[in-house]
Amino acid sequence: MLINLLSDTVTKPTPAMQQAMWLAEVGDDVFREDPTVNALEAKCAAMFGHEAALFCPSGTMTNQIALKVHTRPLDEVICDEMSHMYQYEVGGYALHAGIGVKLLKGENGIINAGMVEAAIKPRYDWLPKSSLVVIENTCNKGGGGIYSLDNIRAIRQVCQKHQLALHLDGARLFNALVETGDTPAAIGAEVDSVSICLSKGLGAPVGSVLIGSQSFIAEARRVRKVMGGGMRQAGYLAAAGIYALDHHVERLREDHLHARQLAAALAEMPWVEHIRPVQTNIVIFDLKAPLTPAVFLDYLSQNGVKATVFGPQTIRFVTHLDVTAEMVGKAVEVIRSEK
Repeated sequence: MLINLLSDTVTKPTPAMQQAMWLAEVGDDVFREDPTVNALEAKCAAMFGHEAALFCPSGTMTNQIALKVHTRPLDEVICDEMSHMYQYEVGGYALHAGIGVKLLKGENGIINAGMVEAAIKPRYDWLPKSSLVVIENTCNKGGGGIYSLDNIRAIRQVCQKHQLALHLDGARLFNALVETGDTPAAIGAEVDSVSICLSKGLGAPVGSVLIGSQSFIAEARRVRKVMGGGMRQAGYLAAAGIYALDHHVERLREDHLHARQLAAALAEMPWVEHIRPVQTNIVIFDLKAPLTPAVFLDYLSQNGVKATVFGPQTIRFVTHLDVTAEMVGKAVEVIRSEK
């Protein structure tokens, strides 16, 4: 039995999701003639209280499109130093949008309104123009930390005051929502655009959706095309996304419970130096020297557990749809057996 805690991107479609995919009615989405893609986009836009949405192959693409549409070359985006957009998208902000980045040091990836206001640059010829703020909810590198709705509202007020756009990288947003009880519409009301990932905890095989105003998405569609993201009979993939949104949101609570169980076991171990606060489905922890990530991952592998290194002394576990309660119990046994 392989217990794959590498990422929540490793999930496989359930049999019911596969059935929904094969029964999908499809067309050519570049011509906007795929009814299932159209239905997914309409569903997501309505869910977040916006006018339109765009189905894309990946969350990296939705984020990069948002950067491109919201900014002009020589602008600057403000974000936390742990932001996925900065850490894991190959510097695409420079390639695609021609912009700079102002990095903030938040708490486990979470920034606040005061930090944003202090980071906005004055309008001098020799400085980039602050034009966009990006927040990530939940923050992957921060250990799945959650933005409160009040925090987002406060950041939104600063953005409006200074005429900055606000984009939400919501790759794991539904993980946050099931914990806070906030609605997608409440979050959507506070941001200019939001991207949601369907292929992480929600369990779809491929795809993210970018959501915003009609004019924003019209331009986003052009940028998607030039990036090579225009798909044809994409309805087979969109059907999986619709199924995921209809059936896999509430069950994210199980992943959070499993993550807390793993964290509790790790907290008992003398070889664990520190564990980030566990709010959702991500467990990030530091090992005490002389135990190294390479040695620890090898031990896990020999015992049927797969995870990833996340820093010089850091390991990440991620729970998801394909990690069962039985698997978590076995992983806890493996953790407690490490001496």
